[in-house]
Amino acid sequence: MVHIYRQITALKRFRPAVIAQKRDEAERFPFDNLTVVPKAPLHFLRRLWYKQIRDVPWQISRAELKSILSVLQRENAQLLHIYFGHIAVHLLPLIRAWTRPAVVSFHGADVMIDLEKPAYRAATRQMLSAVRLVLVRSESLRDALIELGCDDEKIRLQRTGIPLKEIAYRQRVWPTDGRWHLLQAGRLIAKKGVATSLRAFASFAHSYPQSSLTIAGDGPLRSELENLAREFKIAERVRFTGFVSQSKLRELFYSSHIFLHPSELGSDGNQEGVPNSMLEAMASGLPVFATSHGGIPEAVEDGVSGVLVSERNADALARELSAAVAAPGSLEELALAGSELVAKKFELRAQVRNLEDCYAEAIGSSL
Repeated sequence: MVHIYRQITALKRFRPAVIAQKRDEAERFPFDNLTVVPKAPLHFLRRLWYKQIRDVPWQISRAELKSILSVLQRENAQLLHIYFGHIAVHLLPLIRAWTRPAVVSFHGADVMIDLEKPAYRAATRQMLSAVRLVLVRSESLRDALIELGCDDEKIRLQRTGIPLKEIAYRQRVWPTDGRWHLLQAGRLIAKKGVATSLRAFASFAHSYPQSSLTIAGDGPLRSELENLAREFKIAERVRFTGFVSQSKLRELFYSSHIFLHPSELGSDGNQEGVPNSMLEAMASGLPVFATSHGGIPEAVEDGVSGVLVSERNADALARELSAAVAAPGSLEELALAGSELVAKKFELRAQVRNLEDCYAEAIGSSL
């Protein structure tokens, strides 16, 4: 993930070594000190046995544990940082076997996965008890983990970092002919609320027939969402780009007038931390229209640095869009305030320094 790669490569006080099960897109994410520890033989059958037969979280095998420990020893690692809480549950044997401190990061989707199952909830609590520090992307995630039983004393807020030098603020020129360009970017999954964006845009487009909506990203719901656009008779005004590079995404930011991100709670408990694409859009100078969901209100103050509506409320979103474009001066105020908030709370270098402080705290408290 881009935001994790940015964080790792920006470290100054610590030398990172990465352990992964596989490596993709090496040219896009160059990194020298990376060790691939492949899945053990019969890994699929082990997962099937744990998940389908026993209905408990699968755990890494002895062979995988031995391989990872050998890499940590070779690197003389002082700290183990596991990205994504639901992965840390599967690595519980590693956390217990390793004698040095471990920290785990929660980003949003990894907080509530499978926690309706007693065995998964119990394993997650054991993992939270075993690690030294727990890093969260938003205060809403902190609250969710405390409710789960995590000790508040070990939770640290460590926000995602946005490279402002690469995504500079740029003032928009608002259309006078009704050719408004709206944008949403992210994986095409339920929690991103793309169906709500389509419904709201269908209503908005009645008043602004020259407007357009671009959906940047890919995912399992793409076909369903394309069918929904046809059902709403807006297919000719909605463009699904599929996956786009970071450079192409920035071009889309600068060629658009409004950014949509009406996130919602998924049926499986999947929720947002603070969406990275939304923060990047704000940094670029795009006014954001989103929902009061997860950590979004920690980045978007309604009526000040963006506009918030309730989840799944396409009618309210359409009304807010229509009201805003009727008085585009307000859009400029939202865009500027949004950019300033990202610079204040989410700038990459400041967040990396905070992460380094968390590492130092975890290592120091183990001495």
